[in-house]
Amino acid sequence: MLKFLAGLSLALLSIILLSSDVLAHGISDADKLAMLQGGYLRYLWLGATHMLTGYDHILFIFGVIFFLTGFKDVVKYITAFTVGHSITLIFATILKITANYYLVDAVIALSVCYKGFENIAGFPRYLGTKSPNLLAVIFGFGLIHGFGLSTRLQQLPLGDHGIIFRILSFNAGVEIGQVIALLIMLLFISQWRKTASFKQFSTVSNHGLIIAGVFLFLMQMHGFMHTAYPDDFGFSRDNHSHVHQEMKAAEEAASGHHDSL
Repeated sequence: MLKFLAGLSLALLSIILLSSDVLAHGISDADKLAMLQGGYLRYLWLGATHMLTGYDHILFIFGVIFFLTGFKDVVKYITAFTVGHSITLIFATILKITANYYLVDAVIALSVCYKGFENIAGFPRYLGTKSPNLLAVIFGFGLIHGFGLSTRLQQLPLGDHGIIFRILSFNAGVEIGQVIALLIMLLFISQWRKTASFKQFSTVSNHGLIIAGVFLFLMQMHGFMHTAYPDDFGFSRDNHSHVHQEMKAAEEAASGHHDSL
């Protein structure tokens, strides 16, 4: 078990350290251009892909449904999460309420840690207390996840004409992406639950959620510190940007050299 956890930790750390751009799952310049040239379907598509590639959201949903066996329970808890993130996604964007997206995503990362901790019965086992009401907690985290989605959506050139339909299209896309991810995870877990290894590795899997959440939190705080206090890193913001560009170029060159061998 310890060997498995160590391997999982190293794999997650490698992915995160080598994928800082993906980590933020922000809005690329190509997506912004596509939004200018496209219509509501572009926002629908972006919402779906944003959810499917937003692994902090996916990890949280995975933790939510991990031990749910009844269809009604799945619907109840996922609906609470959906209502929560729809509220803040729509209204925060309309009212132009925003925050530093690194900090918002850091809180989202902590929600992943929380769900893993709750799944291993962390509250009664380690804190000697009863777990908080799960439905209320999931709804609350849904509000935070929706605010994170809103901070990303507000990076787009939404304009003034038809802004409501753009926001609703993006939100609908998020729901479509969530349903697709949910169906895949439910199929995976339902099949895995039938095997003898499910009970053995369920604790390991949820410890993995905690580890992943910690890594995501640290990387988001790393991004926040770089943007909020660039001079504290010993060189200017511009020089720091060049360092990251040079590191990325070196990685690509090394990858190209490896492929040619």
